[in-house]
Amino acid sequence: MSSVIPTRLADNGWALATSGLRKSYGKTVALRGIDLTVPDGSVYVLVGPNGAGKTTALKILLDLARPDGGSAEALGMDPRRDGPRLRAQIGYIPEAQKWEHGWMTVGRLLAHHARYFPAWDSAYATHLSQRLELALDRPYGKLSKGQARRVQVVLALAHRPPLLVFDEPTDGLDPLARETTLSVLAEHMAEHAATLLISTHLVHETERLADHMGVLRDGVLRAQATTEEIQRSLLRYKAEVPEGWSGTAALNGRVVRRVGRGREIEWTVWGDEQEVRTRLGDAGARVREITRLSLEEAAVALLSPEGATHDA
Repeated sequence: MSSVIPTRLADNGWALATSGLRKSYGKTVALRGIDLTVPDGSVYVLVGPNGAGKTTALKILLDLARPDGGSAEALGMDPRRDGPRLRAQIGYIPEAQKWEHGWMTVGRLLAHHARYFPAWDSAYATHLSQRLELALDRPYGKLSKGQARRVQVVLALAHRPPLLVFDEPTDGLDPLARETTLSVLAEHMAEHAATLLISTHLVHETERLADHMGVLRDGVLRAQATTEEIQRSLLRYKAEVPEGWSGTAALNGRVVRRVGRGREIEWTVWGDEQEVRTRLGDAGARVREITRLSLEEAAVALLSPEGATHDA
């Protein structure tokens, strides 16, 4: 077959890029030499379970953590050399809540934050605050997790930075607040020139925004492609097979998930649809149904044990 699960994107200009990025915390390996590439102007969703290495990768890109090996670049800058200048051009939502300014009211916190960003747009901050129903007179440290998350969205967007880095941005939000926040984010991306990198384990929430996806597990980047390519190339095949069927070597490295026993199988396979159908047929399987996956279903398949295989 002519294609394997891709882990590299075509070079069309990067807002963020890493090469061979490695990081360990003692005996725990967080990143195992990843080549993460986020195209300029894209909405890139980095998917993986908790502990996959997503937060570590984002922190290295912002110079909030230092790698053990490899390199990273963001907006044409080296985070280790240009950290403060780079962070001034980034809207960042961290995974963990921070309460250093918890004694400030939300309104005072916004005004305090604005002093550090010459491009801060007070009118836009007011608009975002109203859309997200911020309680400007309440102390930040007294807010619920979801309320604080909405404040962080305004802090990240109001200076209209060219790069947004969001780590689990909907964490703590109730369903209505989550829908409003995602709508605000979609409107922002439609109206302003920016690149958005979202790290999440809740793929369905970002499906309508994403145009690229990376799949990270155990510090390894298992897949990286446009969402269009993923949904075109990763399909679920239901088939009837002969008694004692042992599969087909022609699909080695493309089967990312296997379900079913006996005469009925359900395989999720990466590759050209007609070619996969032919390979299965040549091996004695009778394909009865082919299903296109949602982005979340594709992510789940690529994170499965079989999804770690990328050989030809």
